[in-house]
Parts: sequence; structure tokens; C-alpha cells
Amino acid sequence: MRCLTLAVTSADEQLTEVRRRAQRWQRWAVLDLDSRQKDIVNRLLDGFEGNFTTAKWAKIAKCSQDTALRDINGLVELGVWERSPAGGRSTKYELSDD
Repeated sequence: MRCLTLAVTSADEQLTEVRRRAQRWQRWAVLDLDSRQKDIVNRLLDGFEGNFTTAKWAKIAKCSQDTALRDINGLVELGVWERSPAGGRSTKYELSDD
């Protein structure tokens, strides 16, 4: 019985996460995101560990840091991402709260 309870709890947590992700993408469906932006946002929704910076974006998306910054600024303007309070040279970004 305990094993079944754990399985049901785990399935419920996974379903909640899938619903949360689907709701965010429904909200963002009207936004004009390019393929790089969609890829990186998906990585964050999948539980990317660590801080996300322009340099990490450029490396993962295989683009220049200038392109990465333009992509990030576009997501910030659209309200998908937000800058962390601590700015500076290594500004970090994260998904906006629901």
C-alpha cells in the first residue's frame, strides 16, 4: 500500500509540473519567439540548474553574446524572463513568476 501511495504521489507531482509548463506555453503562444528563445525557455522549464547568463545562452544556443543579449532582452521585454536583482557584469536571468 505504501509503494502505491508513493507512486500516486509521484505521478501527481509530475502531472502538476506538466500542467504548469503547458499553462505557461499557452500564455506565451501569442508571443513571437524565435527557435533559440523557445529552446532556452524549454531548458529552463525542464529544470536547468544554476544561474543563466548571457555567456551561457551564447554557448548553449551556439550564437554570439550580442545575439544572446538581444534574445534575452526580447524575453525580458515580453515578460517571459526577468533580471535577477543583483546586476553588474554577470547579470543573471530567470523565468518570470506566474
